[in-house]
Amino acid sequence: MRPGVGRSLGPVLLLLLQCAGRRRAIVNRSVSDVCASCHVHATCHQIDGKSVCICNYGFVGNGRTHCQDKDECQIGASKICGNHTLCHNTHGSFYCVCLDGYRASNNNKTFIPNDGTNCTDIDECEESGLCGRNARCVNTEGSYRCYCNDGYKLENGEHSFHPDGSIVSCKEIGCGSPPEMKHGYIVGNYSSLPGSAVHYECKEGFYSNEGKFSYCTANETWEPATLSCKGVDCGIPPSILNAHAASLSGTTYGSEVTYNCDHGYFIASGNRTAVCNAKGQWDGPDLVCKEIDCGKPLLIPHTEMIWDNSSTLWSRVYYQCKEGYYFNGDRNFSECTIDQSWETITYVCKEEELFSNLSIFNETCVKWQRKTGRLGMQETYTFHILGKRWDEKIFSEDAVFNITTSEDNPKVCLDLSSGSNYVVNITTISSTNITVSVTVAVHTKVKEAFDNVVIFNETCLKWQRSVRGTDVEDRYSFHVQGQRWYQKEFFHEMTFNLTTHEKAPEVCFDLQPGTNYSVSISMVALNFSVLISMTTQITDPPFPDVEFVAVEGSAPLLRLRKAEDRNGPISLYQVIVLPLGLQNTFVCDSFAAATFFSTTTDAKGYVAAEFRAKDVADNMSIALGDRHYYGKFYNAPLKLGEEYCVFLRIISEWNKVRTQSCAVWAQIKNLSPALQYMTAVGFGSVAAICLILFLSFSAARSYLHSTVHSPPAALACEAVHLSATMDTAQTGITSSFLETENVSLL
Repeated sequence: MRPGVGRSLGPVLLLLLQCAGRRRAIVNRSVSDVCASCHVHATCHQIDGKSVCICNYGFVGNGRTHCQDKDECQIGASKICGNHTLCHNTHGSFYCVCLDGYRASNNNKTFIPNDGTNCTDIDECEESGLCGRNARCVNTEGSYRCYCNDGYKLENGEHSFHPDGSIVSCKEIGCGSPPEMKHGYIVGNYSSLPGSAVHYECKEGFYSNEGKFSYCTANETWEPATLSCKGVDCGIPPSILNAHAASLSGTTYGSEVTYNCDHGYFIASGNRTAVCNAKGQWDGPDLVCKEIDCGKPLLIPHTEMIWDNSSTLWSRVYYQCKEGYYFNGDRNFSECTIDQSWETITYVCKEEELFSNLSIFNETCVKWQRKTGRLGMQETYTFHILGKRWDEKIFSEDAVFNITTSEDNPKVCLDLSSGSNYVVNITTISSTNITVSVTVAVHTKVKEAFDNVVIFNETCLKWQRSVRGTDVEDRYSFHVQGQRWYQKEFFHEMTFNLTTHEKAPEVCFDLQPGTNYSVSISMVALNFSVLISMTTQITDPPFPDVEFVAVEGSAPLLRLRKAEDRNGPISLYQVIVLPLGLQNTFVCDSFAAATFFSTTTDAKGYVAAEFRAKDVADNMSIALGDRHYYGKFYNAPLKLGEEYCVFLRIISEWNKVRTQSCAVWAQIKNLSPALQYMTAVGFGSVAAICLILFLSFSAARSYLHSTVHSPPAALACEAVHLSATMDTAQTGITSSFLETENVSLL
């Protein structure tokens, strides 16, 4: 090809290629435009390389300008849905339902006949409750009928019915339940069909000889039964030997008679009670009564018995003392009692006493009393006197002499040396040759060791040394023992020595309160001791161990802990309620607090409860205001809208002394809903104030704990009340954080 020709064909080919590309673009754009023009109820399909718009299933039209709903039901329900159906057209589709009396084979209410679903007849016999009680259902083509069960019939006389909303019932054929018989019952099973019979029998304890059957008649009624049940009667109870009827409840079935043995007889065997049985007989009268016999009386030592050998009820045996003994008891006879034993008596025969009540007077004289039937008769007494001095080993006395006297109250004064200890043995021989010997220790000149012993300041002793001079030292040994009747485990013991030459020695003991002490003081030189009794008064009981709480509401629950009997016997616990404004006027040792029903309750408060110490358990709960009585005090409900301060008082009483200790237990507040709301809203705004007060109260608490043993009772409520007042005045709120810190401070 020539070069010039090639150059001339190039533009031409390029133009042709551009045209071809433009044509392809036009073709592509035309395909897209066809699908975009399809109706909303149409779908774009490719057929032989061309795009075509076809209406969706259930719609008819050209696919582009219109696609309208196709009414499938116009074809006919029986043709499109099948037999026994109804067709319902929808927009773009349809559905089928079964006629009444038929059910879809897929058990759905609606269906589209594209899966072989058809409508089949419903067998109403399978439906429970269609016909009601005592009836059965019989299926028919497209419906059903109800028939009464066997043994039942319709009240209206019809043979069958269809329940259409009206009440139709099947009544049992027959006489129904047979009549009840007084004191009778039905034997075995029975039928209520006409011609049937019911068999009656009388209940236990009743009888009848006629009319035991009742029959169901043809008109479906029971003929009257002539059964008449009469109660049995056992008549007069039988008599029992040596017994009598004490009580009788009657003579009919089930009645009882109780027997007692006659006077002088006891129950040996058998049953005291007899019962009237169903056969009209008394069961169980087998009581056996035998005569009371106490047997032979007991012999009392040193007595002779006077007895007529009778041992029946109230028989007596008399006793008398043998020679040489005298009577010392309540009475000298014993009786045979109803429990077949001889009465116990305190009949005592004592040996004759030639002297008694031996005592010492005027330091060296002895006296006694003669208490026998030998009063006024002369008697000889032998005195044997032995004397020693503990501080002089070589000193010794030994003397024997006799006296004879007929005086009823003899007196003898002995010639004894000063500052010595003696043992005096007095012996006499009575007319019955019984020797009586009494040993008496006589300490002469006791004043030399102790004189004018005095207790002062409750725990101190002082005395006088009247003979031994100040130039002579005496050594004293002290043994102190303390016990408490109200605290059995308590025991306090001390021993120590004291050497002194003072004429009036004094000594003080470290004793516990509320305790009985015995102080034994021995003087070593004379081997002599005296015993002194000392009693210390009780002091205030320990402060109540309570956990202070600040609570709201009208029925707070408080817990009480039991205190220890450290300073004396704790007698009572009292719960005292005061108006909050009066807490600083409360005095613990004032017992003028009134009961709730006093006219001064609102002004001075009241005692809400009082518990005896022995009734208080540790950690015991107390519901304030529960309307109960505790002791003589009424625990009244708290008044709404009021604020209170609650005190716990512990009281000790002993030896005509009464002490007490008190502690603040609780503050009862009744905040209004508005104030509570303000508390919640303003909590964040007072955080800085709370922190400052917390640090201040913590410092104050440390100071109080280091300087004060226990705060005044009224201070706790006053501090809490003051804190609440300060919060309300300055910020309009009450901070629960501040309340907690006030409780910790107390």
